[in-house]
Amino acid sequence: MSNMEKHVRRVRYSGTHPKRFEEKYKEHNPEKYKDTIEKVISKGSTPAGMHLSIMVNEILDFLQIEPGQQGLDATLGYGGHTGKMLEQLKGQGHIYALDVDPIEIVKTKKRLEEKGFGEDILTICQTNFANIDEIAEKYGMFDFVLADLGVSSMQIDNPKRGFTYKYDGPLDLRLNPEAGISAAERLMEITQEEFVGMMVENSDEPFAEEIAREVFGLKKKGTPVKTTFDLKNAIEKALVKVPEKEKKLAVKKSCQRVFQALRIDVNSEFEVLYAFLDKLPHILNPGGRVAILTFHSGEDRLVKRIFKEMKSEGIYADVSKDVIRPTPEECARNPRAASTKMRWAVKS
Repeated sequence: MSNMEKHVRRVRYSGTHPKRFEEKYKEHNPEKYKDTIEKVISKGSTPAGMHLSIMVNEILDFLQIEPGQQGLDATLGYGGHTGKMLEQLKGQGHIYALDVDPIEIVKTKKRLEEKGFGEDILTICQTNFANIDEIAEKYGMFDFVLADLGVSSMQIDNPKRGFTYKYDGPLDLRLNPEAGISAAERLMEITQEEFVGMMVENSDEPFAEEIAREVFGLKKKGTPVKTTFDLKNAIEKALVKVPEKEKKLAVKKSCQRVFQALRIDVNSEFEVLYAFLDKLPHILNPGGRVAILTFHSGEDRLVKRIFKEMKSEGIYADVSKDVIRPTPEECARNPRAASTKMRWAVKS
């Protein structure tokens, strides 16, 4: 046995199920456990460590991708949409895919390479999608563009990223943890009034005043909010006057909205989206098609307004009159799809 290579066992954990994310071997390689994945999806959940692509059929129906075309996936994420669009090219043409997340981009590149999509047909760039003008300058104009503005499930499920109130971890919320400041640091530098404004503007939080008072009360006591549970507990205390039978749901909804408001702020999401929409028609070939998936009303309003303005200016030949929503069947299979809205535009 001494001359033979020793079998490396996976890390043992206490109890019947791994509790710490680092020990959850299935979450780090979900596609290896197909039976588990199907079981989880059939119950209406997303398997931790992976991401279910939303509205794939609706996107492909609209984009009408043909072999030989050049496309852009402005938000690579788990690579599900990218893979489906690459299949439409049938080995001819090219897709460029962008993502700011240095952690997930490496995993996705490997995942797509293993499916046969190498650098001959796919180029992945770590950059913010506000920089699409630089990409077009370097690689040329595009026949189709997709932007999925949702945060990927892999980011949400990893407690170290601080995107979820369900697990304790650092209150970070940055899509690129190597740039900018964390949400905890942001809370240290703004005023109570600014925090109220952030929650109202970014997520229509009805308890913004009460939550800000609680969070800044902790800051004054010298015990500022630093972790996801610190913030969750502060929200629970802030909603103390909510009737007991309504409290659990109210706290859950407020947690979702406050985390969303902070995420939008630390990643400058509205500014980035505005820059993307402003540059978008200038990277499209005539007749080029773009589909955008949004996940909250602020994003959707901005996309709707700019598409409408640019159509009236003759920049776009056509834009979607109404939003396209995922089917009830898709929402049942993937509850994270429920808030999705798709809008599209065609370049003149």
